[in-house]
Amino acid sequence: MQQNLHRRQFIKKSVAAAGAGVALTSALAAPAIAQNRQKWKMVTCWPANLPGLGTGSEYFAKAVTRASGGRLEVQVYPAGEIVPAYEAVDAVGSGVAEMGHGTPYYWKGKAPAGQILGGFPMGPTAQEYNAWYHFGGGSDLCDHLYREVFNCKFLVCGNTGVQHPGWSTKEVNTLADFKGLKVRMAGIGGEVMSRLGATVVNLPGGEVAGALASGAIDWVEWNNPYGEASMGFWRYAKYYYTPGWHEPGSTLDLFINAKKWDGLDEDLKGIVEYCAYATNQMVLCEFQARSGPVLESFVKDHKVVIKELSDEILVEVGRLSGQAIQDLISSDPMAAKIFKSMIAFRNQQVRYTDTAEGAYLRARALKYPFPA
Repeated sequence: MQQNLHRRQFIKKSVAAAGAGVALTSALAAPAIAQNRQKWKMVTCWPANLPGLGTGSEYFAKAVTRASGGRLEVQVYPAGEIVPAYEAVDAVGSGVAEMGHGTPYYWKGKAPAGQILGGFPMGPTAQEYNAWYHFGGGSDLCDHLYREVFNCKFLVCGNTGVQHPGWSTKEVNTLADFKGLKVRMAGIGGEVMSRLGATVVNLPGGEVAGALASGAIDWVEWNNPYGEASMGFWRYAKYYYTPGWHEPGSTLDLFINAKKWDGLDEDLKGIVEYCAYATNQMVLCEFQARSGPVLESFVKDHKVVIKELSDEILVEVGRLSGQAIQDLISSDPMAAKIFKSMIAFRNQQVRYTDTAEGAYLRARALKYPFPA
C-alpha cells in the first residue's frame, strides 16, 4: 500500500516535471522559430505593376517567399514608396532596405561602369549577355563592382531583349532631324543622342508619359511594346522607330545588402540565386510573349507608323557609340575592365549569332506560302 502511494507520487511529480519541461521548451522554441523567419524589403525603380519590370519584381518576391516556405519573405516597394527610383541602390547599400531591383546604368553617377555592365549600344543581345554572365566571367565582374561601390551583392534578374529606340512626335529621316529634338533616352544611348545634336532629358519611368503628353519631350525611349503599352505613348507620338541599336539586351539587376547577404543561410542564398535566374528568364519571356500582339495592336488599332532608321543614321550612331564608349573606358578603369571582357565575348559570338539566328530570321522573312 505504502509502495503504491510512493509510486503514484513519483508518477505525479514526473508528469508535472515533464509538463514544465514541455512548457519551457515551447517558450524557448517559439522565439527561435520566429528568429529563423525573415521579412525583407525590396525597393524597385519601377511604378507598381509596371508590365515586364514591375511584374518581374513581384514574380521574384513571390518566388523567394514560396520556395523558402516563408523563411525569407520578400515585400516589394515600388519607386517612391520608400525612396525615389534613382536612390534605390544607395538605400540598399546603407541598409534602409535589404534588396532592390533596377538596371545598372541608372547608377552611372557613382559607377560609370554600370553603363557598360547593363548592356551597351551595338553590344550583346540578351542571349549573348546571359552567356557572358554565366560562362564568360561576367558574374564575378558584376559582383566585384557592386560590392566595391555600393556595398551590395549583384545578381542578374531580368532582361528586356532588343528595345525600340523610341517614339517620336516628329518624323526623323536624316541625321539633321535629330538636332534640337528633346529626347528621353538613358545611358550611353542618351549620350549618342546628345552628340547627334538632340537635347537629352533624364526622367524616371513614372514621368515619361506626362512629359511626352505636355510636349516637354519630343522623343521617348522606354523599352519595347509590352512595357510601353500601359503608358499610352501612341496617344501623343505616331512614329515608332526601329532597330534598337542603343539597348540590344538590357539587363536588370538584383542588388542585395552585402552584410545581409553574407549572413544569410546557405540554402536561402541558393533559393535567392535560383529565383533570380528564373526571373531573368521569365522577364525576357514575358516581354517576348506580350510584345507581338501589342505591336500588332499599335499598328492596326492606333495607326502607329513603324519607321526604320536608315543605314546612314545607324552607321553614324554606331560610330558615335564607339566614340562615347572609348571616352568612358578611358576615364574609368572598372568600365574598361568590364568592357574588355564583354566586347571579347561579343566578338566571339558575332559570326555564330549571324549565321544561326540572323540567317534564320532573314530566311523566315522571305515571301512563301505558309499555313496561317
